[in-house]
Amino acid sequence: MAAKEDISISVIKRLPRYYRFLQSLKENGIVRISSKELAARMGLTASQIRHDFNCFGGFGQQGYGYNVPELHSKIGEILGVNKEIKTILIGAGNLGKAVTNKIFSKKTGFKLIGIFDKNEALCGNMIKGIPIRNINYLENFCIDNEPVCAVTCIPSNDMSEITDLLVKVGIKSFLNFSNFDIAMAHPGVLVENVHLTDSLLTLGYLTNSTLNVEEE
Repeated sequence: MAAKEDISISVIKRLPRYYRFLQSLKENGIVRISSKELAARMGLTASQIRHDFNCFGGFGQQGYGYNVPELHSKIGEILGVNKEIKTILIGAGNLGKAVTNKIFSKKTGFKLIGIFDKNEALCGNMIKGIPIRNINYLENFCIDNEPVCAVTCIPSNDMSEITDLLVKVGIKSFLNFSNFDIAMAHPGVLVENVHLTDSLLTLGYLTNSTLNVEEE
């Protein structure tokens, strides 16, 4: 097994996709699969799959392939889906509600413990059984409850002050839906950026490129 620091981020980013595909296979009653068959389903190569799994010790058996439920469980352990990382949501508007209902609807290894917004009209409402609190209570809540991760669904111009506060009270990682560069402001924290507009613009470029070729 490779040391954690030797495993490339590209391999790590493929793990959730493996986990998702194996979940689907398991739900369809498939118990055994070869690296070749899995590669064909995922659009990868068998050698790529074997390389990725070997980074974590390898899970297949010569002449048998992979036990789907067992491999799904092992990758889940690597991803930490059965853990409960204390997480808070900043921003309970339409995006925040949608994100919460999506990412906290199944086991992901994160447990939502607090929701905050500056809009007083939202405060007191419930999302997934958790009350929305005014942002003014954020610091004391973090000191008392020690969350580790924050999901940020607020405008970029509000992010600097909020992230300064969150890092100060012990937040170690962010799922960031704003355009604010948290990693630049706080190099020591972990950040996963989700830029929906960037993805749409990329798709627009690729779509237009295809249309232009067809018109030529």
